[in-house]
Amino acid sequence: MKEPIRLNQTNLAHLPSSIARPGYDRSKLEAGIIHIGVGGFHRSHEAYYTDELLEKTGITDWGICGVGLRPADRKIAEVLKRQDYLYTLIVKHPDGRIENRVIGSLIDFMLGCDDPVAVTDRMASPITRIVSLTITEGGYNFNPATGKFDFKNPEVKHDIAHPDKPSMVFGYLTEALRKRRAAGLAPFTIQSCDNIQHNGDMTRKMLLAFAEAQDPSLAEWIAEEVAFPNAMVDRITPVTTAADIQLLEEDFGVKDEWPVTCEPFCQWVIEDKFCDGRPSWEEVGAQFVPDVTPYETMKIRLLNAGHSVLGLLGSIHGHKTIDGCVADPLFATYLRRFMDAEATPVLAPVEGVDIEDYKDSLLERFANPNIKDDLARICLESSSKLPKFLIPTITENLDRGGSTDFATLVIAAWCYYSDKGTDKDGKKLEIVDDMKAELHKAAAGTPRNKLSFLKLKAVFGDLANRKDFTDEYVRMIDALYENPDIARLMQAQLFGRE
Repeated sequence: MKEPIRLNQTNLAHLPSSIARPGYDRSKLEAGIIHIGVGGFHRSHEAYYTDELLEKTGITDWGICGVGLRPADRKIAEVLKRQDYLYTLIVKHPDGRIENRVIGSLIDFMLGCDDPVAVTDRMASPITRIVSLTITEGGYNFNPATGKFDFKNPEVKHDIAHPDKPSMVFGYLTEALRKRRAAGLAPFTIQSCDNIQHNGDMTRKMLLAFAEAQDPSLAEWIAEEVAFPNAMVDRITPVTTAADIQLLEEDFGVKDEWPVTCEPFCQWVIEDKFCDGRPSWEEVGAQFVPDVTPYETMKIRLLNAGHSVLGLLGSIHGHKTIDGCVADPLFATYLRRFMDAEATPVLAPVEGVDIEDYKDSLLERFANPNIKDDLARICLESSSKLPKFLIPTITENLDRGGSTDFATLVIAAWCYYSDKGTDKDGKKLEIVDDMKAELHKAAAGTPRNKLSFLKLKAVFGDLANRKDFTDEYVRMIDALYENPDIARLMQAQLFGRE
């Protein structure tokens, strides 16, 4: 077997013709964007859109400098440096077709844990015009019960006291903006690319709370001058596996230590509110709108909630991946019924979107057999996901007298999942959640108090006090704990009770 070609700038010209690569001169790029949190999703989404734009227009001022804040980011930093910050995007189509493309928009990477001053200096440079984020829900440091910034976090206390040695994202942003104000520079735009509702508003709220505690006059300047556009982001991007790396080596002859796999679908809807210019991403498919709310609500209540429906029910049944769930007619039917009967009735119309076509496309995307999206990944941090993705649909339907039965079974399944930590056959499930201990403790109290799990107010709010919800929830809990055959309960929901 021929030795695979190692991916780096020098070897770009020697890659197989079947692999697309940058046609622009990367040596001329400047990093107008600093991105914090260079994971798979950033590399399949914002970096992809930017690569498309660089390829199409030849502009040079919108390259990306990645930033990792934690020691855990060292591995990706080292891999990317060895590859001159290049990586392969492996786009897997439902029909089995694979498109490989080398992305060149990422041109540097810095580790804040090694040199925080260098990172804040780079952010404070006039070249930097956007600082974007993918830091996951947990990175925003808010109390899920109150929605307020969590000042009890020891890292917050450290960063407030040591502005020049930050450890959290808000410490870095505040220090960099302090330096820009002192230099008489306009601020950069802060652009969240995370999968949370009103992500720009959330970022603004948390940053202003932190900055107010550290430097009230700076907080006032940030409130007046900095832009925080809301955005809706969408592209299914599973965790890279050893098989993905092996595929590139054996089938295409390329040695890439950390490629990214994704589906062909990609969407980015952004509010056009930037304070120091922006790339013309609309030239390569992004959509700029005055208000992103209806788009993100549609996506969160259908796609993200749909993922959680399949993730929790499928985990207990014994399915391993999203496509495996959708290949099961019972699960596909259950998901579609949830979307039709419970999610759709509480959605506002979305301009330019046919909601029925959108739901059809979701089922097609979920069914892609070449995107092996693990249910364990889908269920990660459910305590921060379900209060945004699913519980608002339940409460809104309760208020309007609508159906909640399909979502109620998901909540009951989550209780069983958190209590037992196994599927219906007793096989151990991998549960990763910042609230894992609290969830388990509350769920384990179910045999003594059927509403024990619901009394986690930080997650469920007042659901435990809604008799119009708890009567059906208790019935499902009784049935599930008597016999954890989740398929039996799903069939009962779909086709009538036994």
